[in-house]
Amino acid sequence: MNDESGDIEAARQIIASLGLPRAQQNERSALCLLALLNLTPGKAWANAENPLIGITPIMNWAREHYGKAYAPNTRETIRRQSMHQFCDAGVSLLNPDQPDRPVNSPKAVYQIEPAALALLRSFGSPAWHDSLAAWLVQRETLVARYAKERAQNRIPVEVAPGRRITLSPGEHSELIRAIVEDFAPRFAPGSVLVYAGDTGDKWGYFDAPLLADLGVGVDSHGKMPDVVLHFAERNWLLLVESVTSHGPVDGKRHAELAKLFAGSSAGLVYVTAFPNRAIMGRYLGEIAWETEVWVADAPSHLIHFNGVRFLGPYPAEPE
Repeated sequence: MNDESGDIEAARQIIASLGLPRAQQNERSALCLLALLNLTPGKAWANAENPLIGITPIMNWAREHYGKAYAPNTRETIRRQSMHQFCDAGVSLLNPDQPDRPVNSPKAVYQIEPAALALLRSFGSPAWHDSLAAWLVQRETLVARYAKERAQNRIPVEVAPGRRITLSPGEHSELIRAIVEDFAPRFAPGSVLVYAGDTGDKWGYFDAPLLADLGVGVDSHGKMPDVVLHFAERNWLLLVESVTSHGPVDGKRHAELAKLFAGSSAGLVYVTAFPNRAIMGRYLGEIAWETEVWVADAPSHLIHFNGVRFLGPYPAEPE
């Protein structure tokens, strides 16, 4: 992968991690982010800058440095479908040099928000994960803002010591919190949260670059499990389904996840989590072999469905 395509892909992964909707997780928005940072091909993220830049200069910048030529009539698409969402998400500022300038002014300019700049300068460093969690705590994601009236009832989840995110209210999110806060410390101590879904906005938390580093792309996120944990000590990815009404890791789901995570350099462990044994009992006949079952109301126990190991990945079946 050359510097140009590598930087664009990294920017796209970052946009997903910052919580922007799928409509903004594309090359157009990635180039806008790179332009906001004046991150020319091969330039280190630690050296990202914060120029004032308008829509037409962004288009010119993308053409000059990444060879992407946008037609003049694309200007409004970039403004309304990329930069508008960046501003709403707190990633960039509109007209910081003259806040009363009309939004549609041809002189309108954008600038990366200072906290976002500090975060993005940490990309690729050991500080990235903690910085991302801290940024998400401090700044509502764009999707959360669309559902702001529900914020008072959101469920806090501690993703790292002193770092919390919030999920939409409901039993499903309560079980996700239990998976992250009770299951992970017991059975994968020191593991890192990669993904936690949210019934309200789908992207409760997602460290897309970390998943990409493990060989898994983000294009098929619609089939993601409810929780993904990286147990670095053993290099395992724990794929956990949170089941409150439907959806254990049955044979079909096992095959779907195996295909989605086929490129993973980490071993795959499949887990179904239930809030209690009564609900688990409804699905005993569906749970796939060589998977694990965890019940939140008995958090210190793990149920292993056959196989030679108590907890661990299984090699792929030979074709």
